[in-house]
Amino acid sequence: MIDSQSVRAADTVPRATRGWDNAKKVNGRKRHIAVDAMGLLLAVVITAACVQDRDAARPLLWNLHRSCRRVRLIWADAVYTGKLAGWAATLKMNLRIVTKRQAHAFEVLPRRWVVERTFAWISKHRRTVRDYERLPASHEAMILWAMIALMARRLAQPVHLSGTHLAARSLAGACATGPSLGAGRPSRTCS
Repeated sequence: MIDSQSVRAADTVPRATRGWDNAKKVNGRKRHIAVDAMGLLLAVVITAACVQDRDAARPLLWNLHRSCRRVRLIWADAVYTGKLAGWAATLKMNLRIVTKRQAHAFEVLPRRWVVERTFAWISKHRRTVRDYERLPASHEAMILWAMIALMARRLAQPVHLSGTHLAARSLAGACATGPSLGAGRPSRTCS
């Protein structure tokens, strides 16, 4: 799945690498990302906000093709219609446009929410809420860093969430129902 998000730029971003996104009324940069079905980042490209999504999709799909050769199906919204589907076919990728049933009504599009959730995950990190970096490559590195931190947190679950609390509960339950030492006295084997 591919999509883009406009991000406001701080004063440290040079004018040569920023632009005006008239649709979102944002002066800054655009981050174009490709994610897998779980929402994990596969490729990212940073452009000025004035660059159209379908124009920036070519370098994004090229980076995706170089890093993940087995990706064959790309879901995108209606902004990516046009000659991009033919160009993606040369990379042996099938670009499938997900369209709305009603043009001016809110509708949760199938599988499109995954990429929006990834933008929300990226925006939870302080350095990616706004673009502070002088170079687009530095902002790209911040996005990769945010996703690495997210995946590392998922791999290394805290001890209180890893299932050890279930073993402690079962031990406590065995002590409460264990054999007693005599007339109404609890067992002293579980202390």
